Amino acid sequence: MRSIPALLLRNAAQFGDAPAYREKEFGIWQCWSWKRTADEVEALALGLLNLGVNPGDHIAIIGRNRPSLYYSMVAAQSVGAIPVPLYQDAVAEEMVYVLAHCGARFVIASDQEQVDKVIEIQDDLHQFEHMIYLDPRGLRKYDHSHLHQFSHILDQGRAARDEFLPELERRRSALTYDDTCVMLYTSGTTGKPKGVVLSNRNIIESARAASEFDKLKRTDEVLAYLPMAWVGDFIFSIGQSYWTGFCVNCPESADTLLTDLREIAPTYYFAPPRVFETQLTQITIRMEDASPLKQRMFRHFMAHARKVGPKILDGKSVGLLDRLKYALGELLVYGPLKNAMGFSRVRVGYTAGEAIGPEIFDFYRSLGINLKQLYGQTEASVFITVQPDGEVRSDTVGVPAPGVEIRIAENGEVYYRSPGVFVEYYKNPESTADTKDAEGWVATGDAGFIEESTGHLRIIDRAKDVGQMADGSMFAPKYVENKLKFYPNILEAVVFGAGRDRCVAFINIDLTAVGNWAERNNIAYASYQELAQHPQVLETIKRHIEEVNASVAQDEILSGCQVHRFLVLHKELDADDGEMTRTRKVRRKVIGEKFHDLVDALYDGSDSVYTETEVTYEDGRKGKIKATLKILDAKVVPVTGRMAAE
Repeated sequence: MRSIPALLLRNAAQFGDAPAYREKEFGIWQCWSWKRTADEVEALALGLLNLGVNPGDHIAIIGRNRPSLYYSMVAAQSVGAIPVPLYQDAVAEEMVYVLAHCGARFVIASDQEQVDKVIEIQDDLHQFEHMIYLDPRGLRKYDHSHLHQFSHILDQGRAARDEFLPELERRRSALTYDDTCVMLYTSGTTGKPKGVVLSNRNIIESARAASEFDKLKRTDEVLAYLPMAWVGDFIFSIGQSYWTGFCVNCPESADTLLTDLREIAPTYYFAPPRVFETQLTQITIRMEDASPLKQRMFRHFMAHARKVGPKILDGKSVGLLDRLKYALGELLVYGPLKNAMGFSRVRVGYTAGEAIGPEIFDFYRSLGINLKQLYGQTEASVFITVQPDGEVRSDTVGVPAPGVEIRIAENGEVYYRSPGVFVEYYKNPESTADTKDAEGWVATGDAGFIEESTGHLRIIDRAKDVGQMADGSMFAPKYVENKLKFYPNILEAVVFGAGRDRCVAFINIDLTAVGNWAERNNIAYASYQELAQHPQVLETIKRHIEEVNASVAQDEILSGCQVHRFLVLHKELDADDGEMTRTRKVRRKVIGEKFHDLVDALYDGSDSVYTETEVTYEDGRKGKIKATLKILDAKVVPVTGRMAAE
């Protein structure tokens, strides 16, 4: 089992009738067995050979989560090519860099939208030759000299089976553990994305170790809804799926995701913190609209769940009366709530990608959902640390994953070494050497430490973001930002303060939560900008910040990170405007430079500031937003006693 195509052949032979993929289309779930998947992968691989794909060619995959695109990656691997999945919501200008950098000769795109993006930039792609599309709608009158329908490539592959099968078998059998499995591009928080080359060894060894750690089975179910270009989706939906043989379920669309999640009720689930934050916001909104009796019942049982739920989940000792009360809460509150979210069958749940607020993390575990944190990177084939059952905590990211070694450098940066460590950055030997040394140790760029008593790793922040305040105290913005994002009204927060005498913050309100509040209180507004500057909204955000300040003040090391002044931004931070990555990570440096006038106003004592900001609309047009933003002061808790002395 030295390649993903080899795992596919094993699965088709050993449990060929078991479901490999499901996709909801037109409201009906369609199913692909492992045998059918193997047949279609073979037909597509033969079609690619007929089209002229050579070993080592890069094939870009662009679109939403669909079985056809997943097995397109396996078909590419089968002929010795390298799949390169791209973010489907990337604009053409972002795609051109990746497609040109990897020199993609072929593109497999999901629909007209993705086809149009590639056509727009094809003059800059000197090695591009052919594009294959899944959905033919809107493409009938296009020039088809280099444009091919997916189903036609399958038909051509089947028709040419006798001619090309020996070559396919030769290429497939020639695949080794050290051949490239996939190339995934980093999110590019600090510069141009880098192409991370991952081998079959990287993916299969990481998938095997993690599957055995969490005792994943062929009967497990996952929902594939995260970007296919993200390493997490690749390791779960291809690496672990092909290793264990469990079924990957693809939702019909982003709009039907929650409905599809409830219908599938996955047993193995992964989501970044943003998804859990959004679901908690929706729960809060629904409870605010509920009857007073339901609100009281919810608050009463949730208070009990926070007290004993995590202990019951970890198998710790809990009194009989507490267990009986928790069982009643499961019947009346927790069970219906989990069912409404689609979490009624989750056996193992993970969150990663960003630090999750401890309050949010504890909320889900109190419901009896076995949510755990993992710490990983694209360069590690995801897994660096994992949390064993019974040792799950919100303030650590667990112990080294099986086969992973960790060490902490003198400056506090975390280093790791494992079978999952990437081969190289494509066409970038300088960055490869800067990141991975001759002994295979990789610099994460994160600052942290290992607890002596437990062996658990604690991540403080990105090493480049951790700094010092003017008085020498530690500055770790992500710690404060995660506490702020626990509040349903706050979608995003960006804290500044390195080298300064105090911290300040930008806030994005959550339009869904705050808009619901405005509707209940008959408050009219015409835009996000108008609602964000409403006096009552600003006062609510101020209260949240002051509550977080009181919490931060309890931490002896980070008490200096309390937010003194803040403003609510006039627009949502957006990946299209370069303020966030496609995986929703804040580009702190970009934001600080783009909104330097707002940062200056927060520090110079101004009560308000006028600003103009260029934005990108959904159709690619540019425009400007003009606004006068109010600046408010927040109360901070004086640091006294032992904390002040230290």
